[in-house]
Amino acid sequence: MTAMTPDTPTDLPAELRARLDRAVAQVNGVLLGKAAQVNLAFVSLLAGGHLLIEDLPGVGKTTLAHALAATLDLSFQRVQFISDLLPSDIIGVSIFERDSNRFEFHAGPLFAQLVLADEINRATPKTQSALLEAMAEQQVTVDGRSHPLPTPFFVVATQNPLDLAGTYPLPDSQLDRFMLRISLDYPSREAERELLTSANRQELIATLSPCMGTVDIHALRQRVNGIIASPALIDYLQALIGATRNHADIHVGLSPRAGLALLAAARAQALLNGRTFVLPEDLQAVFVPVTAHRLTLGSGGNRDRVAVTRELLAGVAVR
Repeated sequence: MTAMTPDTPTDLPAELRARLDRAVAQVNGVLLGKAAQVNLAFVSLLAGGHLLIEDLPGVGKTTLAHALAATLDLSFQRVQFISDLLPSDIIGVSIFERDSNRFEFHAGPLFAQLVLADEINRATPKTQSALLEAMAEQQVTVDGRSHPLPTPFFVVATQNPLDLAGTYPLPDSQLDRFMLRISLDYPSREAERELLTSANRQELIATLSPCMGTVDIHALRQRVNGIIASPALIDYLQALIGATRNHADIHVGLSPRAGLALLAAARAQALLNGRTFVLPEDLQAVFVPVTAHRLTLGSGGNRDRVAVTRELLAGVAVR
């Protein structure tokens, strides 16, 4: 690894760093006791990815999305995915206008900067696939015409891992479009007590003031792209990727696109940690949420993807 030390300062302008720190602190003030998950949500946004939250109802998935939109001053749309939802319901539709004597495109809720796709696995595969082009290319195509989506464009999708009746599991191609998958889990006793005795979360979100804006997010994303990944760090990254392709319990390992997502997330983690270069600790912090949902386990066992991924991470030495 390079000779740089962990306390090397970031080259972010002081005002931009202060706004970023205030934004992270404000979201943490709404979603209590979930600093690690809030950090990963910012990692996904700053790395230009999308976020999948897989957890039980009532643990704060929607609250996190609302708090991010309010804090970052992003236009927001929530779409409840249900079995009879059509692709046109989220993308939009072309309607013939008599006054202009032509078809005019009427944008759907997908044309927001932050889109909450609630219970995404309850929609049919046809509707789920309508998100693929949007998430991958930041545009949608209707009647042969491409329509660009806003910048930034950030999808936060949720699903319940236990209530699978009437659901359609996300295909691997769609899971691969989510940079990270996280779970919020139950709050700690202290955090839950504060939730029970403090202001209603919806009322609190309504009082939030933006700490950052679109210009700040664009600037931070440019900075993320410039975070240094040394040759030694890339060696470690490739060792991790290679291990997924040679693990006894993994049938399909990480693709090159997954490797790029992992590097981008590690760079965003480094920026949030206040550095201009990636350390192995940054890669380790994002490895499981970036990779576990992308792995296909063999049919011979019944192991959990997260457990296998953690085991793999522990077994690869830092180069």
